[in-house]
This record gives sequence, C-alpha cells and structure tokens, in this order.
Amino acid sequence: MCPLRLAFIGGSIESAIGRTHYIATQMDNEFILEAACFSTRAQSNAQSAEIFGNHKQPLRIYTHYKELLENERGNIDAICVLTPTPTHKEIVIESLLHGFNVICEKTLCLNLEEALQISTILQEQRGFLAVIYNYTGYPMLRELRAMLCSKRFGKIYSVHIEMPQEGFVRCDENGRVIKPQDWRLQDSKIPIISLDLGIHCQNIISFLTNSYPLECIAMKASYGHFNIVSDINILARYESDIHVNMWFSKSALGARNGLQVRIYAENFSATWLQSDPEILLLNDKNGNRSILDRASPHCLESNKPRYNRFKAGHPAGFIEAFANYYSDVASSLREYLKSKECTHTKAKSLHLEQAFAQRDFANPYVFGITESIRGLAFFESAQQSLQTKSLQPVLKSLAQPTMQI
Repeated sequence: MCPLRLAFIGGSIESAIGRTHYIATQMDNEFILEAACFSTRAQSNAQSAEIFGNHKQPLRIYTHYKELLENERGNIDAICVLTPTPTHKEIVIESLLHGFNVICEKTLCLNLEEALQISTILQEQRGFLAVIYNYTGYPMLRELRAMLCSKRFGKIYSVHIEMPQEGFVRCDENGRVIKPQDWRLQDSKIPIISLDLGIHCQNIISFLTNSYPLECIAMKASYGHFNIVSDINILARYESDIHVNMWFSKSALGARNGLQVRIYAENFSATWLQSDPEILLLNDKNGNRSILDRASPHCLESNKPRYNRFKAGHPAGFIEAFANYYSDVASSLREYLKSKECTHTKAKSLHLEQAFAQRDFANPYVFGITESIRGLAFFESAQQSLQTKSLQPVLKSLAQPTMQI
C-alpha cells in the first residue's frame, strides 16, 4: 500500500513539536512528506527541508502557506497544520476551501465560535478533518478503554486526571527565566493553558468513558514568572453521573509532565501514569492488585501486533503513541478517500452522504470536529465558572454537532 502524500504547514525544526510529528508520520510508512511551508523564516524553512526531506525526491518548499495551497492541488492527500493555535482557524478553513483534507494539531482553534465556523465549512465542503490528540495513542490507555467498554469495571464512579508541568516557574542553571513561545503567554477567551493542557485531559476522559460533561465549576491561579493563568482545577459531572476531578498546571515545580489518570468504578479501579506508560495498575473489589502490560494474557487491545513494534519489556513511549494515532488517521483518511471515489453514481453518492451522517468509515481512535467542539464548549463553561465563581452547565446542544469528520 502506497504511503499517503502529506504537506506540512508549520512544524519547523524550531517548533516545539514539529520533529515529533515528522517522526510519527514516518514510523509505520503510512505517510510520505512531499511538500511544506515549515516557517515564514527563510533560514528555518530551508534547514527544516534539509533535515526532514526525502533525499530520493526533494521536498517542494514554499515561503507562504497560501502559495502551497495554490500549487499542491491534486498532488497531496492531506495538509498537516502544525502552526501555533491562534493561526489554526484561518489555515484550516482556507485548506478546506481549497479542497484539501486536513490533519490539525490540537487545539483546533481558540474558542467555540471559531470551531463552529470550521464545522460549517467542513460540512459544506464535505471535507475530512482529523485533530491530533496524541496521548490516546498509548497502548495501555487504549487497553483501559477496551476494558471499560467491555463493562468489566461496572458503573464508573469517578475519574481523577492531572497534567502538571513546571514551565512557568522553572529557571535555567544560571537562574534565568525560561521563556516559552510568545503565543503561549497570551490568554484569550479561554486561558491558553486550557487549550494547551486541559484539552488533552477532557479528551482522555471522554475517550475512556464515552461520556461528556454536563456541568462544571472551576478555580484558577496565576503563579510564577508570567502574568497569565498557570493553574486550573475543575470539578465536573459527566453523563452517567460520573464525577471528574481535573487539574492541570504549568507552575508545579518538579513536574516535567505528570500526566496520570485514575478511574474508580464498581468492580475495579485503575491507574495509568505517563511516566510509566507500559503499565496499567488494577485493583479489584476483593483486594487483589494486578499489573498489566502488553504481554499480559487476556489483553483486549494492547497485545495487537500494531502496538508491538518490538516485544513487551522493551518500553515504547511518547513518539510511538504519536505514531499509533497517525496510523489511525491514515486508516480513516484512506477510507474517506475510498468512499469519495464512489460518488459517480447517485446511489453511491447517497451512500457517501449517509457515511458522513453516520460516521460509518471513521476510526474510533480518531477525533475530528465533534470532539473539538465538545472540548471547547466545556472550557468555555469552565471559563464562565471562573468569572462567576459558580457551577455552570456545559452547552450540550452546541457540543453535539450533526456530523463527525
């Protein structure tokens, strides 16, 4: 099967996550990078092309993303948007209007209004949009999801998730403040930390429980070197009366990335930590404690060959989880392209319309516009709670658009 042809907008060697995206797209030979506008800076653009380029076939490099969109129609299968979040809406919409399929780094955009604008264009164009939520690519998180879906756990009582980091309080070895990118220091309608970290927490909870928030109350704080929200706690009630405790921070000294999830249910509890991602800790109601990994018998998901690039005991990690997610995006995109080829007859065209409405071809591990709208609706409600210091409902009607991907 030929790799899907990809173009990057953003993701230069100077970006925080560009190299990771590049490696993840190449790991399983699902994509080949053929064109790019890595940066508006000429030197960075050229250096990125040299490092990320295919030496058998040089990359087609552009100085502006609009030039790429005008010249690459019919040459590539998808645009990968890796620019800072504040620029996403414009680039995603222009890409869709030019007829491109789009893969976008989270967060899709800055607020719910922007997401709904993208949703309208997506439906009008009958386009493809996948948003990268890479943490759900970890095999043991997927194993936990499979166990929860099998109803082994019984009723889920509560979920506790935290994602503490230290970036806003750390100094270098000489005592100098470590300054992040400028766009990460500008809060808008939703605090940037919610778009950067919180959106992952919300996505993981909904991914695991297949449940979405109904109401929430939030607290915020600004600690450290910058005049910006750096710490948020949210208490929320999700569907099926699941209680959620969410904390994310960039002012937690000593926490490099302390992502962890704990789930408490009727028959079992489970704990997963990103610092030890190959392990899932289980406790049952009879007092038994178990440690699961990819080699454990009776696994439902994590022992599949796709997750075992090498045998268990040789740890896989963050980039492999990224690659797992990209493989699912590739699978979903291939099915979308295949369905689109069937539009030459009325009956097949109707089938494609139904596929859009029913999400028949979408991989359950791939998230698109619906998840983005739900997440942004949640964090706008959390922001309302911060401002009013009161419990706020989540706008469920806006959080459930009619079409996914």
